Amino acid sequence: MVKSLKQFRPKKFKDAQGAYNYICEIYQTHVEYLRDCFEEFSSGRANSGRISACYPYIRIDPKVVTRTDTRLSYGFVAKPGSYATTVTRPADIFDHYLKDQLRLLLLNHDCPVEIGVSDQPIPLHYALSEDYHLEGDLDNDKIKALHACFDMPDLNGLDDEVANNTYIVEPGQPSPLSLFTAPRTDLSIMRLRHYCGATARHFQNFVIFTNYQFYIDEFTRICRDIMTQTDDPQLKAERCEYTAFVEPGNRITANKNLKDNPEKDDKGTPLNRMPQMPAFHLKRADGNGITMVNIGVGPSNAKTITDHIAVLRPHTWLMLGHCAGLRNSQSLGDYVLAHAYLREDHVLDGDLPISIPIPALAEIQLALEEAVAKITGFQGYDLKKIMRTGTVATIDDRNWELQPMIRQNLRLSQSRAIALEMESGTIAANGFRFRVPYGTLLCVSDKPLHGQPKLPGMADSFYRERVDQHLKIGLKTMELLRGIGNERLHSRKLRSFNEVAFL
Repeated sequence: MVKSLKQFRPKKFKDAQGAYNYICEIYQTHVEYLRDCFEEFSSGRANSGRISACYPYIRIDPKVVTRTDTRLSYGFVAKPGSYATTVTRPADIFDHYLKDQLRLLLLNHDCPVEIGVSDQPIPLHYALSEDYHLEGDLDNDKIKALHACFDMPDLNGLDDEVANNTYIVEPGQPSPLSLFTAPRTDLSIMRLRHYCGATARHFQNFVIFTNYQFYIDEFTRICRDIMTQTDDPQLKAERCEYTAFVEPGNRITANKNLKDNPEKDDKGTPLNRMPQMPAFHLKRADGNGITMVNIGVGPSNAKTITDHIAVLRPHTWLMLGHCAGLRNSQSLGDYVLAHAYLREDHVLDGDLPISIPIPALAEIQLALEEAVAKITGFQGYDLKKIMRTGTVATIDDRNWELQPMIRQNLRLSQSRAIALEMESGTIAANGFRFRVPYGTLLCVSDKPLHGQPKLPGMADSFYRERVDQHLKIGLKTMELLRGIGNERLHSRKLRSFNEVAFL
């Protein structure tokens, strides 16, 4: 028989590590209880009554609001009151994140944080793990009984109202401490496993999106080289920044240059087919490595994947892709650095009205421009030979060229757009919405308005000549951004009036 669930009383802490340890203890105890109960249930042993376990919560009740550093955009609450959130996966995914958020709360407010057991049940599916197919080994009778015994995922209240600035605090309830509740986070963790083919714990804080497999192939080649042992001291030092390379199916290649590498080679789970949006992870011990995702074509995919990666609270995401050049002065292979977005994709209209501007972020823009200069060798005014800055139009119609020219070109001309594609505006808008620093560097692959549509031979030549350089620019950008620090990356321009304290 399963032992009864251990009871935890609320505790107050003035040290981040102690608070974090108590969160982990509560979460692990409740998850293990659910797993043990399910094992009994699935083996046919009777369970008496309804079985429930709950997420841990973090709460703070500052009477006075102070800030040690007014330059920071997060880590503090806006005014005195009560603030709380539920949390999940504290040990294997959010360890660095939670410790830092707790540290900043205690630094900025002269009061303890309270840790305890919430009244938010943990759905059984989320307690078991991303790789477990819960209903796979159960017959119909057990599946029906499952709903009577355990808490199931519930979409009621599972929304993004806090992120959308439409959340209204009910009387007597604490204000939100974070953008996402634990159930919302767990849902996205499960979806990432489905869409990307690897568990969310492998995702890194710097994310590159692309819409072509060619980029993934080159990224994979580079990452496998990094994992290979070398005797060159300088090259070895560079490679030792990373611990492992993870491919879909949780296939892990550990870095052979590290003596005491916590990562180990693992063949993972063989895949019958690649997932819809496969993700590849060049990991660092601190989580500040690089994840690259092939999101395919279209704004719907772009919204779907960023909706879910946002719960992991990355430090930056970039779009590296191809676009149609709209100016006759552009050449195939030129780069486009987006300074603004004409959002004609419509997938976010219900969450972020089209009238809301999406600002360019100086830290990202400068890093992208510096990376282009370093990789291409062009400096200063000469950068204009290969790169344009301006408005990128994002649309939801791949066959946009078939629209009447007089209607199609009017908006593009009025907006001064210099490029057109299908993902960048969506990724930038969701970055703005979820407070994730964003940027876009595209490469001109065709010029339909000027007699150069994308055709097989032309495209193949372009891919061979530009993918390697373009990807190196993206990787160099991430290196530069990692060097300037999270505090500068997470700009105050991404935060609203009464912002949540957590990043």
